[in-house]
Amino acid sequence: QGQLVESGGGLVQAGGSLRLSCVGSGDIFAHYPMGWFRQAPGKEREVVARISWAGSDAKYADSVKGRFTISRDNVKNTMYLQMNNLKPEDTAVYYCAAQVGPNDDCWGQGTQVTVSS
Repeated sequence: QGQLVESGGGLVQAGGSLRLSCVGSGDIFAHYPMGWFRQAPGKEREVVARISWAGSDAKYADSVKGRFTISRDNVKNTMYLQMNNLKPEDTAVYYCAAQVGPNDDCWGQGTQVTVSS
């Protein structure tokens, strides 16, 4: 078992871009599917994007399709979320996670993304 640490969040104007990074340690990047999730104030946590362990398969929430791109570099033990054309409704705490078992996920602490109108 390892740890996940997100970074890259911040304040950006609508239409701008940010790139989030998630750095793993231990065995997190060995062979686990991973994903980005977000939680806005007063809202439930939702999936943003998912990626297979080799990075060959990616899926996105309808709300971010065409704007966000998930990728991973297993050599660097890093997963990314490129966010373009950001909207105020994208404002949330973004978390990365690894699925290490059917009911066992490893979560990072989150990074705040705030998009101003």
